[in-house]
Amino acid sequence: MSTNSPPARRRSAARTLLRLWPYVRPVRARWFAAAAIAVVASCLGLVIPLVLKWMVDGPVAARDPAGVWLGALYLLLIGVAEALLFGIRRWLVARPLASVEAGMRADLYRRLQRLPVDFHDRWPSGQLLSRGTGDLMLVRMFLAFPLTFLLVNGVTIAVGVGIMLVQDWVLGLVVLGPAVPLLWVCVVVEQRYAHAARQAQDQVGDLTTLVEESVLGIRVVKGFGRHRSQARAFRRTALMLRDTEVGKARLLAVIWAVIVTLPEVAIGAALVLGVLRVADGSLSTGTLVAFLSTALALRWPVESIGFLLAMCQEAATATERYFEVLDERPEGDAETYAAAAVPEPGERGLRFEGVGFRHADAAPGTRPVLDGVDLHIRPGESMALVGATGSGKTTLTSLVPRLHDATSGRITLNGVDITALPREELRARVAVAFEEPTLFSTSVAENVLMGAGEGAGRDELDRALAVAHADFAHALPEGPDTRVGEQGLSLSGGQRQRLALARAVAGRPEFLVLDDPLSALDVHTEAAVEAALRRVLADTTALIVAHRPSTVLLADRVALLSDGRITAVGTHHELLRTNAEYAHLMSGGPREAPEEPEDSR
Repeated sequence: MSTNSPPARRRSAARTLLRLWPYVRPVRARWFAAAAIAVVASCLGLVIPLVLKWMVDGPVAARDPAGVWLGALYLLLIGVAEALLFGIRRWLVARPLASVEAGMRADLYRRLQRLPVDFHDRWPSGQLLSRGTGDLMLVRMFLAFPLTFLLVNGVTIAVGVGIMLVQDWVLGLVVLGPAVPLLWVCVVVEQRYAHAARQAQDQVGDLTTLVEESVLGIRVVKGFGRHRSQARAFRRTALMLRDTEVGKARLLAVIWAVIVTLPEVAIGAALVLGVLRVADGSLSTGTLVAFLSTALALRWPVESIGFLLAMCQEAATATERYFEVLDERPEGDAETYAAAAVPEPGERGLRFEGVGFRHADAAPGTRPVLDGVDLHIRPGESMALVGATGSGKTTLTSLVPRLHDATSGRITLNGVDITALPREELRARVAVAFEEPTLFSTSVAENVLMGAGEGAGRDELDRALAVAHADFAHALPEGPDTRVGEQGLSLSGGQRQRLALARAVAGRPEFLVLDDPLSALDVHTEAAVEAALRRVLADTTALIVAHRPSTVLLADRVALLSDGRITAVGTHHELLRTNAEYAHLMSGGPREAPEEPEDSR
């Protein structure tokens, strides 16, 4: 399987596919009705050999034209009825199974939204996309075709064999001879096919990831002239997928050859034996015609078993991949939190108490990213967080809205442990602006108002744009209703950063976490944004990651983070005088960079 996707927990195909039952249950009546109709239609086809027997031994032998025409009418009516029944079956299942696929896709999307950031850090986006598209299409196809026709063909084969044994049990045993080797081949080949199907679907996810990264990073690819190397990487992955698909086709060819050859040999042997018995008078011509017609009618149900089982294996693999995501533990629901979080008396503001953090996949013995962080940001105070690259600043800010959870210590908002608050409430009180601004392919207004509550309108939008000095939005072709394109790449880096800042302040948050919010701005725009931001910071409690003195001066106090610990707290001017490391960071002068933690991210 792909090296980029989590290890699969293999289970039987039947047990895996049974997990689809909660989705199928609401449409079970129509599905069972469709399956029953398909069984009736298929078995109706087995009546045709019996009509042929009657015609051969009756009207044909008696040279009765009227009887022949009557038999032809019976055959025509049976054919029309069979076609109508199969049409009704398709009509019954088409819409319900499309609804099943839509429901599964909606559940997958909801789960992805609720899964923690750690999950999204581990999983390539292409693997998730392939699960929500190609895999669910395979599941829908399985419910519509292989599942139904395994049942239909199984019943048809059983009924057909019964008819043949009733007509002549000796010839019936001859035709049944290949059953045991056929079952053995199916079991052996299908096990190998299941592994190949999983490998192919994982490789599709890898290929999707590569395409997505190349499209989103097209500026880097073109800027560095790396289109040829990207094309080679794509070709390597595509060739791996091709080889896997060829291997699947080879396995199907083996099972198809066996399934087709053995029954044909058995039918040939039955034909020779039947002709000899007709010649000696122990078997009627009509019975032989009916027997052979029944055997030939069973060719398709028998021959289809191979690819139906292959489709079932692919559907089982797709189902397994789908539930790998749904089985991941989501962020806690509101119901899991304390019913009433009681704040500690006199405790206000944002406080870190002995906070530590280590990534779940960190190697044993490595230094934690954060270790024993103690920091208190008083109500209405702005605290600048300064530190060298890799010191843990971004990690510390991500702990406040619980994008990650601290592995030790605790964080409180106005005396309430943030783990005692529902995440929805916590994130309504804490707004964030990240260093890398992420915009969605919607309008400017929708991107900004994402940070405001339900019902926010033009007034909140205009205020947020003014605070972030993002008035350029009004000059766009359709004003704030202009769509910014995927990732907002139609805008400059500074414009995207200002819109991200506007989104953070749109909801007038009680607590504000800003991760170097002005890094992409020019000097003049930075000064204008700082002037507006000071008015916002006067009414909120803020933690601001800063790298430049101009950003630090926005804050009332400064905390120095070094190697995962707070080593100094004071005003900008105090730390310039008393702390050499801080003076070096602010002056940009040469110094030996502190060792970056091995586990920092």
